[in-house]
Amino acid sequence: MNRSDFRTLERLRVRWIEVDLQKVVFNGHYLTYFDIAMAGYWRATAMPYAQTMEHFDGDLFVRKASVEYLGSARYDDLLDVGLRCTRIGTSSVLFSGAVFLQDRLLATGELVYVFTQAHAPAAQPVPQALRDSLMAYEAGDAMFDVKVGTWNELGAAARAVRTEVFIDEQKIPVAMEWDAADAGGVHAVALNRFGVPLATGRLLAHGPGVARVARIGRMATRQAVRGSGIARGVLNALMVASKQRGDTEVLLHAQLIAPAR
Repeated sequence: MNRSDFRTLERLRVRWIEVDLQKVVFNGHYLTYFDIAMAGYWRATAMPYAQTMEHFDGDLFVRKASVEYLGSARYDDLLDVGLRCTRIGTSSVLFSGAVFLQDRLLATGELVYVFTQAHAPAAQPVPQALRDSLMAYEAGDAMFDVKVGTWNELGAAARAVRTEVFIDEQKIPVAMEWDAADAGGVHAVALNRFGVPLATGRLLAHGPGVARVARIGRMATRQAVRGSGIARGVLNALMVASKQRGDTEVLLHAQLIAPAR
């Protein structure tokens, strides 16, 4: 396997606790590395794992996990862990993984999951929509779409994201979050292939008497998909909308505590 075989790689640094008496990473920790990379894989596919499984009223359970060791990682090494979906059977999904130290392959792995539904403990067929989305990701297709429109058109989706991020997570008072500007603003919402809203933002005029200057704010991304480039897609869409209506300058409003995403 090569690094180029994987659409995304999760970067990890070896901790002291993961090194054994032989001064190399203990073999069992490689399964943990693959598990961490799996979380990154679901982020990259724009399919938040918990919400996606809830959408299909089921879950994926590990049936088999295997690791082949080709080299050793040591304390403080910077590793890149890749995963890819290589086969989907009737009820099973096979992921192949690799651990790299720079370009050197240290370990490979295979993880076999089976899909089950809450009301049926036995293995069930993998939902076609989930199958199609996994294969689309591996084919290099876009995993989300950004829609731009009015509050009447996109308000319900934008409200869901902003409520989760600003009110539930950041504890911003409800009265501070919702204002009259929403009704007259241009809104952008990123939705995944199942129509789940993942990120949003809005475009307003900067203020009275400020001709052709726009302001982008209320940028919010659900925690489960942060760092996957979705917010950039929303920002780019709002920038295009601003240019199309003739704005000559755009200001970005953000909280001082907000990290880059």
